[in-house]
Parts: sequence; structure tokens; C-alpha cells
Amino acid sequence: MQKNKDIKDKAKPVSHAARLSVAPMMDWTDRHCRFMHRLLSREALLYTEMVTSPALVRGRAFHLLTHSPEEHPVALQLGGSDPSELAEAARIGAEAGYDEINLNVGCPSDRVQSGTFGAVLMRQPDLVAECCAAMQAVVDVPVTVKCRIGVDDQEPQEVLPAFLETVSGAGVTRFSIHARKAWLKGLSPKENRDIPPLDYPLVYEMKRNFPDLHLSLNGGVGTLEEALKHLEMGLDGVMIGRAAYHQPWDILGAADPLVFGAEAPFADPLDSVEAMLPYVAQHLGEGGKLGQISKHMLGLFAGQPGARLWRRVLSEGAHKEGAGVALIKEALDVVRGAREGALEAQK
Repeated sequence: MQKNKDIKDKAKPVSHAARLSVAPMMDWTDRHCRFMHRLLSREALLYTEMVTSPALVRGRAFHLLTHSPEEHPVALQLGGSDPSELAEAARIGAEAGYDEINLNVGCPSDRVQSGTFGAVLMRQPDLVAECCAAMQAVVDVPVTVKCRIGVDDQEPQEVLPAFLETVSGAGVTRFSIHARKAWLKGLSPKENRDIPPLDYPLVYEMKRNFPDLHLSLNGGVGTLEEALKHLEMGLDGVMIGRAAYHQPWDILGAADPLVFGAEAPFADPLDSVEAMLPYVAQHLGEGGKLGQISKHMLGLFAGQPGARLWRRVLSEGAHKEGAGVALIKEALDVVRGAREGALEAQK
């Protein structure tokens, strides 16, 4: 029980951290990505890739829960629709040290639909409430929900408030709302991230109608400036996905002072790369591959002199035999050279 108490104490700042969060993204927000993101922002809330409850409970795939202590605050996103199985998965996740358990009610992929979880659950708010209640009964960390505004031919103006009312009635107080419908037939998961129109005003309306709920907006937010505008509209948080991954310095490097009023960990992305090197060396020493980490670092200099060369050096060299810290240092030297060249050109 002492461990659970420690977890609960650690979870206290999670709702504050949710003022800005990095969305859970399959194949992207793994533990190496999260470690780098945490270096850039000490404050933002980070999420795992979605882990299915069957994988943990039936498959005992506990390796999916591996994370570094430095990642906190970090949330585990679960996919599933069986209340008892989700409860067991949530218990496993909380005991592994995660600060929050999040239920995926937004993913539109065929695999998710066939398993009766993800966005298809927007049609079953009573089941979502039952799942959340079951999870809350066995963990001492917050249980939250990431959802869409509706699916297929549902009317979001009717569906979303009813969904929030039902699920919050089970005790859930924090939701991340992807401000698009999910079209479960006719659109691919990739198309579902872009084609259905965004409805930010509806999410603003939900905050006015449910003032006691902590609501974060997700979907289409491409810059930190856009995130700040959504916060100024009264929302409690903003969740950023692809932009935070592809331009991590632009989003997370400036997040702590602009969003949280805290000091930025680094003044320059070069320094953040230097700070990554011991982690990279440790990973390699444990038998890992450089590409498992470097692929998440490609966007660090996006929009800056040397960005293309940085990506080229890492992309072409990371998978070669013996690739290691020296390759990252080589790429850093290329960026420094490009910066010096750009300064000379300005004179």
C-alpha cells in the first residue's frame, strides 16, 4: 500500500501538467521519445503509445510499460472495452508507476474497431462510464478519457454533451477532446486526422456547459501560439500531437516559460542534444540500437540552419554497424557549421 500512496502523492501535479500535453501516438511516443520530450519540458504531461488491456492482462506484455523515472509526469493510455480487464490493466499500470490512466475513446483504426474499443465507444457512453468506474475502483491515480466529438452520422452537438455527462457521472473529471468526428467507414486512420472538419467552438461550449470538468483540446494545433489562444478561450489544457513530434523544440522547448511560467531547461536545442548523449550511451551499452532513439530527434532543429543536414547525417548513419554517440556529435558539428555559415551570410 505504501507504493500506491507514493504513486498517489506523485500524481498530484498531473492536472497542472495537463495544461499542455503531448498526445499518445502509435509508433512515436515510446519511452525514448518521451525521455527526449521531458528534457525539453519539465512541466508538460507526456503519454505512452496506446497499450491494449488484453496485451497486459492476457499477454502479460509488461515490457510495454517500461519507462524512465525522469519521464514523470507520464500517463499510460489503455485501449479496451471490458471493465474487469481494463481494471486489471489499470492496476498493473498504476503499480508500474504511471501518474494517470487514460482510456482511448478516439482511435479510429480498423484494428481498434474490431476489438470494440477506441472511437467506436463514442456510441456506448454507458459502457465507457462502467469501464472508468471499474478502473477508478482499483487505482489511486486519476482515470481520464481521450475522445472524439462523435463518430459517423452522430450529431456532435447532441452526442458530446451526453457523453461527457454520462462519463463524468462515473467520476471522471478530465477529458481530452479531439475536436473532429471519426469516420469509421470510408476514411483511413491518417485521413481521420485531417479530413473531418475541426469544431473548436463546440469544445469551448463544452467548457462553458461543464465548468467543473478539466477539458483539453486536441486536433490541428500546430504551434505553441495556437495552444495559448485556446487556453485564453477558457480551456484547461491543450494536447498537441504531430507538431510536438516533428518540431519538438518549437513546441516543448518554449513551453515551460510560456505555458507554465517556469524556467526553460535549455536555451538552445544544441544543449538538449548534449544532454541526451548519456541516455544514448546507456541504451547502446544495454544492446540497443542508435536508430531507436535518433529517429525521434530528427525534428529538433526544424526551421533552423542545418536542419536538413542534421536529418541526413542521422538518417543515413544511424542504422549502420557501430553507429553511436559519435554520429550524433558529428551531426551536431554539421549544425554548428551551418549556423556559422548563416551568420557569415548575414554580415
